[in-house]
Amino acid sequence: MNILSIQSWVSYGHVGNAAAVFPMQRLGAEVWAVNTVQFSNHTGYGSWRGSVLPADLIREVVTGIEERGVLPRCDALLSGYLGDPAVAEAVLHAHDRLRAANPRAVYCADPVIGDDDTGVYVRPGIAELMRDRIVPAADILTPNLFELRQLTGLPCDTLAGVKDAVARLQARGPRRVLVTSLRTPETPDDHLDMLAAEGGEFVRLRAPLLPIAVNGAGDAIAALFLVHTLQGKSAADALSAAGSAIFGILRRTVELGQREIALIAAQDELVAPTVVLRPVSV
Repeated sequence: MNILSIQSWVSYGHVGNAAAVFPMQRLGAEVWAVNTVQFSNHTGYGSWRGSVLPADLIREVVTGIEERGVLPRCDALLSGYLGDPAVAEAVLHAHDRLRAANPRAVYCADPVIGDDDTGVYVRPGIAELMRDRIVPAADILTPNLFELRQLTGLPCDTLAGVKDAVARLQARGPRRVLVTSLRTPETPDDHLDMLAAEGGEFVRLRAPLLPIAVNGAGDAIAALFLVHTLQGKSAADALSAAGSAIFGILRRTVELGQREIALIAAQDELVAPTVVLRPVSV
């Protein structure tokens, strides 16, 4: 597998490409990483140093990769946090170049917009661009519950409502959708759900709720879900493999008392999860 991953980069910690590249490599993928920012650490710390990289630079790097003649061998594009509308346009340009070179290539978009505890935290214009341009272009979409509401305008306050919203997204382009960090009235207080959908079928994965609040887990699970999809797994099996791995990593993170996800210390969870979580049809 060859995957073009266009995301942010931090030197300390694990978000964006720093959360996605290693898990994909650990599962056997070659990753061509293009960074959209170069920060010292993720912004959740409240202070950081570094810069958002110019969109023209992202285009130049992708063009350089194209000039190597390798895009026909690229199996997928993965994108995450897009710090500026111009960066989003650069990602869409990369998507167009990749599809021209390999029409079978898959685009997996993590439509980062915000979360329930923060609200929208991307720059003005990004949420609308995600809704109007990224969603129709994507084959796989991995929103959290807040982002699902933003992209569809639906309340998503029940499992049935979430399924309706996912179906609305799929009608606009993505064939496979993964909803992360899902809480509905049907979810027990001490658990957290994820939902995957494809072809009119829905499967839910339920995991024990861990006493942890970290950044980067969503970036990692989008990457894992993409790789397992490329390996030919069904939506249910890709959800089980990705969800079990991230649960094991987060559990190890709790044990270590870290603020950053324990990708390195718990890397064996990526290939052989200690606890295998099984999805059910809903």
